[in-house]
This record gives sequence, C-alpha cells and structure tokens, in this order.
Amino acid sequence: MNHFVYPMPLGRLTIAAHEKGIVSIHFGDVELDMPRKPSTLTNKTATQIQEYFAGKRREFDLPLDPKGTDFQLTVWKALQTVPYGETRTYAQIAEAIGKPHAYRAVGMANNKNPIPILIPCHRVIGANNALVGYAAGVKIKRYLLGLEGVDTSKMR
Repeated sequence: MNHFVYPMPLGRLTIAAHEKGIVSIHFGDVELDMPRKPSTLTNKTATQIQEYFAGKRREFDLPLDPKGTDFQLTVWKALQTVPYGETRTYAQIAEAIGKPHAYRAVGMANNKNPIPILIPCHRVIGANNALVGYAAGVKIKRYLLGLEGVDTSKMR
C-alpha cells in the first residue's frame, strides 16, 4: 500500500492505493500509516480527477477497493450508478438497494465513503433539495455538483 498527495483545484487530495485498487481519497494533506510515495495507480487516479475538475471527464476508469460493511459496500455500489450531473435522494438510494426504509442508514454509509468523487456520494441530497450529509462539507458538495452542471442555487 502507498499514498501520495496531489494538488487539485479544491486543494490537496491524498490518494491511497494497493495492488487491487484505490482504497481511499482524503481532502487535504493527510499522513497515513503506509509509505508516502506515488504509484502508477495513484498517478493515474490524480490525472483522471484533474480531468474531471477540468470538465474533460465524466466517468472514471479505475479499480476501486473500498473497505466497509456489506451494507456500506451495497450503498457505495449504488452510488456509482448515479449519472454525472444528476442527483438522487437518500430515500431513492435506499429504494434502489431494496431497503426503502433505510434512508438514514444510507446517509451514514455515505458519510463513511472512503473514496469520495470516484464513489460520488456528493450526488446524494436530502428529500427537500437540501445539501446535507457530505463529510467534506457542504461547500465542496456544492462545488462538485456545480462542476457537473447541477443548479444548486435553489438547494439549501
């Protein structure tokens, strides 16, 4: 396993990977308990994320290996089906995974997403168009949605 820090339009991102895929992305310069050195995979990930920020990429072609509970993994897989430039509510994600009453648990799984941007938890909003539940903060969530062309001016 390794990690490296890359400059991005929103500041630095710390990208961690091992031979199976990306394991985490952190906003900021984060020191992890693994060697701090770039790899082919962390470099490729940084390049694709930079292309995303430049408006040149809408989908990522990277191996992901998030660690979580079975429920979290199911939610994170469902998040990856939300198209670029669209949003879903927590209830819609709960419905999509066959657990229509688990919208609060979906919110908790979103909060624990170890690979933001690539697993687009920023595309999940509250039932009343509320920009809630983003671990990196509402300002970054609004920025990412705006980058994708979502009109956030009426979202609170």
